[in-house]
Amino acid sequence: MSDASHYYGPVVNMHGGRENIGINYGTAGGGGDAELRAVVEELTRLLGELRRHLTPEQDRTVEEALPELVPDLAALRQRGLVLASVAQIAAAVGEVGRPVADAVGRLLGLLA
Repeated sequence: MSDASHYYGPVVNMHGGRENIGINYGTAGGGGDAELRAVVEELTRLLGELRRHLTPEQDRTVEEALPELVPDLAALRQRGLVLASVAQIAAAVGEVGRPVADAVGRLLGLLA
């Protein structure tokens, strides 16, 4: 038997302090948050409009991707495959998918 601990997610050790509220994952307040939120909301809206042009398989992929699209830089950086899938679907449907592809591009620019 081992004494090794396994941590799945953030681990916080606090020694003293007052009014500790939470963990800042590098998304402190400011213009960046508002811009990120706006792009995620726009992408979500555009995907909703695009769904009627998709095959059932593409629509299922978008359905699974929607809950993953959150205005959190750290989370989105870990969900690159989701964004790649959405971008690939947008490219596959042609001109009707261009607004989605553009929104994914703007979102990826914010993640850099």
